[in-house]
Amino acid sequence: MIDRKSEGATRTNKKAEIPKDIKTQLLYYMKLTREIEYRIERVLYRQGKIVGGVYVGRGQEAISVGTGMLMGENDVATPTHRDMGIFLLRGISPRRIIAQYMGRKTGVTKGKDGNMHMGDLKHNIIAFVSHLGDNVPVAAGVALSFKMRGEDRVAFCYNGEGATSRGDWHEGVNLAAVHKLPVVFFINNNQYAYSTPMDLQMATENVADRAPGYSMPGDVVDGNDVLAVYESAKRAVDWARSGKGPYLVEYKTFRMTGHSAHDDAGYVPKELFEEWKKKDPIERLVTQMTSRNEITNEEIERMDNEITAVVDDAVEWADKSPYPDPEDCLRDVYYDR
Repeated sequence: MIDRKSEGATRTNKKAEIPKDIKTQLLYYMKLTREIEYRIERVLYRQGKIVGGVYVGRGQEAISVGTGMLMGENDVATPTHRDMGIFLLRGISPRRIIAQYMGRKTGVTKGKDGNMHMGDLKHNIIAFVSHLGDNVPVAAGVALSFKMRGEDRVAFCYNGEGATSRGDWHEGVNLAAVHKLPVVFFINNNQYAYSTPMDLQMATENVADRAPGYSMPGDVVDGNDVLAVYESAKRAVDWARSGKGPYLVEYKTFRMTGHSAHDDAGYVPKELFEEWKKKDPIERLVTQMTSRNEITNEEIERMDNEITAVVDDAVEWADKSPYPDPEDCLRDVYYDR
């Protein structure tokens, strides 16, 4: 179904037939993402085992998982705070992720930083900092290198809707458009940029309405339907990989928590939480798959038990891991041949 809601943006919830094994993987990684973030935000943080900010994507798991499934081995991602699924799909283990949050030497940044400020070039993930939008010029530069080398690779760039009002976002998107670079801009529109609702931030109905200004396609997609996310991401990635230039996909979703663990989201009307709870991406996929006899309740229970065991192991392993030595803060600061 395609409905023109506003000039330049295409609202689409079209779903191609997706194989059962792909759906099962989508379900597994959404569930794993949620369980890891539950332990981080609702258990370890409240136990005082995590110091600093904690940012999760509860209710938004379909976006990082549905898009991340389309990444080729050599593609590169520049994720942000609510994209846990990217790290898992790229092969970073739950052990290393939990250790990262607990500030341990075995974490991704070896205890030098916490939360999602992490990356690993061995897994083609570029780390970011809190100035959201700064990763857009980086992603454009990565895609430029792909084009200059003639490589069959795509940059996957993630932002919230708030970042699209920053100057560095527009500069990076413009560079990608002018040079027709192989990059896809995935916009996680969860309605609030910290505490600022979208209608107080921009005059357009959709973030994707900005795409025509850069002569690139812009789609608006139901971000809580993982099958629609997967299908739209495939279309965008195929476009970029074929040499046609960048593509923007806006995923409409909702942040089912505060901006961070210390934020009670008191500025959000309570009825919005009730409304979006009914659109939970995990429950929607479960309902769809069970109604089509693609998965049984027993299989779901086994999946849940397996995920619980994986996260239990990760927490135990991280808790036993050492903190970094003081002199470690001087390592990996400068390039050393």
